[in-house]
Amino acid sequence: MNRDLVTALLAVWELPEFRSGVHHLVDLDEVAVLLLAGLSAPGPDRAVERALVGLLRSGLDTTEIREAVLLVLERDEVRRPLVAAVTASLATRPGRAAAIASAAEDPEVRRGVRAVLDDAGVRELVWQAVEQQIDDNRGGLVRRAVVLFVRHPGVPRLTWALRRHGVLRELRRTSARREPG
Repeated sequence: MNRDLVTALLAVWELPEFRSGVHHLVDLDEVAVLLLAGLSAPGPDRAVERALVGLLRSGLDTTEIREAVLLVLERDEVRRPLVAAVTASLATRPGRAAAIASAAEDPEVRRGVRAVLDDAGVRELVWQAVEQQIDDNRGGLVRRAVVLFVRHPGVPRLTWALRRHGVLRELRRTSARREPG
């Protein structure tokens, strides 16, 4: 399991505004099973990753949870402590931490994220791309990305906004380090 993701989720969960937005919609039994499965796995577990993605997907398809997530991004008093927690967990990757902090403070990025999350068609393609990533299917991932760019004008705008802040560069650096050879 990605420790940065776990750290961010823990930081978000500590925010009363977020918790009150999702408390009646989260299946704590499913979360507990995922947590225990992730902790017990000796290495990367694709089944746990798929289950976590499924949980996130069903949550973001629910209006109340989607609005709670957007609240985290849009309200300064909620977003800033979360970004501070995430960037603190990225102390060994200062470039990535700076890029995330910069992008999170950009209103254009926040508007782009809202536009992407509010569009059911875009969400579906994003989840398909995530599933292709989990399956290590670069061809499928590229196809989904192309469809996103061609059919949904908000996606290229968001991508360019993230690029300006260096987020894409920092993600490529991490991917290049993980590749063998």
